[in-house]
Amino acid sequence: MKYVVVAGGVVSGLGKGVTISSVGRMLQGCGLKVTSIKIDPYLNVDAGTMSPFEHGEVFVLGDGGESDLDLGNYERFLSINLTSDHNITTGKIYREVIARERRGDYLGKTVQVVPHITNEIQDWIERVAKIPVDSSGEEADVCLIEVGGTVGDIESSVFFEALRQFQFRVGDDNFCLMFVSLVPILSDEQKTKPTQHGVRDLRSLGLSPKVIFCRCPKELEDSTKSKISAFCHVPPSNVMSVHDVNNVYHVPLLLLEQNLHRIIQKNLAMDTRMEIESPDMKSWSEMAFKLDGFTKDVKIALIGKYTGLQDSYLSVIKSLKHASIACDRRLDLIWVEAAHLEDRGDDNEENNKRVEYDAAWEKIKNADGIIVPGGFGNRGFAGKTLAAEYCRKNKKPFLGVCLGFQAMVVEYARNIIGWKDANSTEFDSESQHPVVIFMPEIDRDTMGGNMRLGERNTKFTHKHDDGSTPVTQIMYNYANVVSERHRHRYEVNPDVVHEIHNAGLKLVGRDESGERMEVAELPRSQHPYYVGCQYHPEFKSRPLKPSPPFHGLVLASCGILEDHIDETNGKDDTIAL
Repeated sequence: MKYVVVAGGVVSGLGKGVTISSVGRMLQGCGLKVTSIKIDPYLNVDAGTMSPFEHGEVFVLGDGGESDLDLGNYERFLSINLTSDHNITTGKIYREVIARERRGDYLGKTVQVVPHITNEIQDWIERVAKIPVDSSGEEADVCLIEVGGTVGDIESSVFFEALRQFQFRVGDDNFCLMFVSLVPILSDEQKTKPTQHGVRDLRSLGLSPKVIFCRCPKELEDSTKSKISAFCHVPPSNVMSVHDVNNVYHVPLLLLEQNLHRIIQKNLAMDTRMEIESPDMKSWSEMAFKLDGFTKDVKIALIGKYTGLQDSYLSVIKSLKHASIACDRRLDLIWVEAAHLEDRGDDNEENNKRVEYDAAWEKIKNADGIIVPGGFGNRGFAGKTLAAEYCRKNKKPFLGVCLGFQAMVVEYARNIIGWKDANSTEFDSESQHPVVIFMPEIDRDTMGGNMRLGERNTKFTHKHDDGSTPVTQIMYNYANVVSERHRHRYEVNPDVVHEIHNAGLKLVGRDESGERMEVAELPRSQHPYYVGCQYHPEFKSRPLKPSPPFHGLVLASCGILEDHIDETNGKDDTIAL
């Protein structure tokens, strides 16, 4: 196994995740299998209980692991499926070591940071690196490791010490350290001091990078590379310019142009295992350059409660971009705070509430399509139900995910069936018409790791009354069963399914037991695209393979859904399944 480790310095948020994902995509183009590990130095066991405002979205893995959003970057770029063990946190490591100590595994020895914690980190890396992550079922050739935070952080020091030891455990030919740094431009001059200091800090820990990635608004000048080379103990050819590009999909191509694949081949002694002369990056390159040339926009309004931090909806945004690329459109994402849709305020008062209300609804009316993603808590839920009602009545393409799906059901029960107090018991435990209820088998008081998490199968069990195949099923290429990832505590009340379904909101997708509702929609004869799903399809979207529900939303928003269905599946959508 070969190991490529990426650390960062100066400041956080430089794009280590995109950089390491791009390295992996380039290596895949050279014929190698790759896997990836993210090290997060925080004491939390996982990201599941963190606020989106604190740490961005929680990315859900196939095994139900709640992880850092960077694992989503790895999965999307590399088309792999990781496990919860691929996200190492301080909390997980200490929990494991303490559990071993309690069992007596250390035979009475004093348990210390060195060697016990550092050994656990190294053992964890070696064990997880061998887990197959693609459809081949084979071990990867290269394991990519990203160390979160920046060099010099107190909380990450134990991980750097473990990696210092690890380079000797696996040998120099199997370990390649890379460093991501910032090269700011001041007075039209590219400044190298931040990079010099960052590398100095890293070398003081006993780790010397073999490649330095320099984030800079403009392409790195040769004189800048030479200066960094002289002070940071690397050849000028190993100083990579990672400057701003039109879209992130250009980054693997940028690294390839600078011969990073040849540098890795040399440092990891992989002379016979890599395709160096003609790496297969054709489809990726076509996508990256295709995106630059789009002239038409599609306007999608995202209605949420965490709109102050876009990373809170990172996978949703990426899924919309993937779908837009497939539709040859440039995504124009419009942010709408759900709470602003609820209360217009007093017309006689000059207040911000009325201005926010009018502006929010103007965005909804001008959008080509609407997405209501998942979330937790009562704030903004009324706004989401109002948006669902507006889209249903005005035939505006709509996709509700998780809580957005529940908002669809609540709105339909209130306004079509006539249950005016219909609600989720999450928000009104005394409702006489609880159409969304708490999952009975889950502990109400424990917050961490207690949701319905990970991949579950959904069966398409019903057609529409007119005999047509559900549009969601069509977008999944008429599959009878699909597997998607979940993260929720509440779901549609089985006791009201029959009434809702018969009233016209067709619950066409259900779990294998038939008890849990997964997909709801209106028929295409009534609405161009009105779909909700309890699961989170955004977690399995890929740049070259967009998520089917998101693809359907963007197709409908562009007015080309019916053409797409005719072209890809034939005009007869009532075929026997």
